[in-house]
Amino acid sequence: MVKAANANEQLVLDFFEVLSSGDLEKLRGFYHDDSVWEPKVKDIAGAGKHIGMDIIDKFLAPVRGMFNPGDPKVHVHNMFSRDGWVCVESNSTGGLPDGKVYDNDYCWVFEISNGKIDKMREYMDSHYTAKLFGMD
Repeated sequence: MVKAANANEQLVLDFFEVLSSGDLEKLRGFYHDDSVWEPKVKDIAGAGKHIGMDIIDKFLAPVRGMFNPGDPKVHVHNMFSRDGWVCVESNSTGGLPDGKVYDNDYCWVFEISNGKIDKMREYMDSHYTAKLFGMD
C-alpha cells in the first residue's frame, strides 16, 4: 500500500479513495471554480478539458454511469511529488453492465495549491478504452 510522504500526496490518496467510492458530491471539495481535469486522449468520449464543477456534472457523472454502481476503483501503485506536483501510477478496474471487465493502467499528474486540485492530467490506454466501449 502506498503511503503519503506529505500533505499533497495525502490529498491525492484521499481524492482517489473518494473517486473510487463513487461519492461525486464529496469530490466537489477537492476542486475550485478554476480546477481543470484533462484526460490526455483524442477522439473518444471525455476528451478535452473539464473545468470547475463541470468536472463532476458533465464529465464524471456520465463516465461513472458507464460502469456498474460503485465502479471503477482506482488502485495506486506508485507516487512521488515535488513542490505542488504529484505524479501517480495506478490502474482502474470495474465491471460494466454488459458483463465486460475494465482494467486499464494510468498515469496522473496533479498540480495542487492551498489544499485543492488546480490541474490534473490523466494518461491512459485510450485505444483499449475506445475498443471496450465501442468507440473505435
